[in-house]
Amino acid sequence: MKRLTLTTSAAALTVLALAAGTADAWSWPAWMRAQAAAPASPASTVASAAAVSGTPAPVPLADPTAMPNYRAIVRTQGPAVVGISVAGLRSVGSDDEGPAASPDDDPFHRFFRGLPGLRMPPGGATPFRGQGSGFIVSSDGLVLTNAHVVRDARQVTVKLSDRREYTARVLGSDTATDIAVLKIDAQGLPTVALGDPSAVQVGDWVLAIGAPYGFEQTATQGIVSAKGRSLPGEGVVPFIQTDAAVNPGNSGGPLFDASGRVIGVNAQIYSRSGGFQGLAFAIPVDVALHVKDQIVAHGRVEHARLGVTVQDLSAPLAASFGLPAPDGALVSSVAPGSAAAKAGLKAGDLVTAIDGRPVQVAGDLSSRIGLGRPGDKLTLQVWRDKARTDVAVTLQRADAETREARAAAAGGTLGLAVRPLQGEELREAGVDHGLLIERVEGPAQLAGLQPGDVLLALNGRPVERVEQVREALKPRPKQVALLVSRDGQRIFVPVPLG
Repeated sequence: MKRLTLTTSAAALTVLALAAGTADAWSWPAWMRAQAAAPASPASTVASAAAVSGTPAPVPLADPTAMPNYRAIVRTQGPAVVGISVAGLRSVGSDDEGPAASPDDDPFHRFFRGLPGLRMPPGGATPFRGQGSGFIVSSDGLVLTNAHVVRDARQVTVKLSDRREYTARVLGSDTATDIAVLKIDAQGLPTVALGDPSAVQVGDWVLAIGAPYGFEQTATQGIVSAKGRSLPGEGVVPFIQTDAAVNPGNSGGPLFDASGRVIGVNAQIYSRSGGFQGLAFAIPVDVALHVKDQIVAHGRVEHARLGVTVQDLSAPLAASFGLPAPDGALVSSVAPGSAAAKAGLKAGDLVTAIDGRPVQVAGDLSSRIGLGRPGDKLTLQVWRDKARTDVAVTLQRADAETREARAAAAGGTLGLAVRPLQGEELREAGVDHGLLIERVEGPAQLAGLQPGDVLLALNGRPVERVEQVREALKPRPKQVALLVSRDGQRIFVPVPLG
């Protein structure tokens, strides 16, 4: 499970079902008595059919506001939820979003030892073992999970609910969406029923199943507490936020709606303690299936890029631009040579719709672009100079723009080759912005900068884009002060240039 804020630790999301106690201990409310009296035979019939066909039917739900039949959901869908064990070697500094290194006598360190993402002591590659969750989406053995669950794994084992175990191959993974596709050699496997995340509303019931801390087939319930959440460093995924209890080991497990259809892949928690604190985030299943289809077809995933930095609107900002409501994505900068620049987008433009679909917050634009394909042609509705205009854009390949930016920065007066950090890399570095230093030479090398450092600020000004570095160097200063992050520590490095 990835944790936001203090640290992020690769693990998985799951939930604990509490025992109800004896029926005569107290009087059940009327709405709960109605559920308790519901006959179990339909669920049994569905479960039997699932065992034969491998494809369970969703649990019937006449009223979407009624209390779900969680027993039936677990019985029919649970067999398609799997536990995932991984083992491999991880070099120091390459681990993903785990807690910071701690002494062996730290109980927090001992508690998380063996889970994906734990930072190991210095000394080269270190063996690691970890656990996560996943679910079967095709009867011939395709399994979806989180990319961070299988990161750096040399051995992946999938364990079914009936205790059968299979060695799995990682067909591919995508760090931008944190989705990975596994393949096990088996036929006639049970599969989950798939749902529509767009149909789910805030307040709807949800159920998570997974293996928190290795406790297999653990179920927890809650409600959808928000939709379309854009998290720091996560521009591509419009997360589903829930209050279903998920913990390390639940990552990659399914999130079900009230009728037993998968609507999300549990991926992250917001936590200051390392455990569940009421906020969990799931990747919408349509995003996961989009990634899965590309991996199965091509072995990799291509993301598109527009080349803009955007921010949400506040009511005062909207009023200053002459908009009646703070809906839209405000363009704060445009990368030179990008698709946005070629289309004529400018800083200060407000994107209010994409191909007729409203953009309410900046995350709507980021996720729509990030999940597009290079070469896609889109029409952006833009508010500019208090009037609406349409702008046609052709999306670029995300990594192509990154390569252009990297080449532009290499060989400059600083002697640095830098590139923007992606969402997963920001979490790994423990920062919310910055440029990754990939090559060092000349003045930067003499000053002690190293590949792998993250450049956070130049002369006190935060940097997120390569152009900001170039602009700061145009006056040809004789010395610059760089703020860099290295091994979790922030240090200022003076670099003489003259």
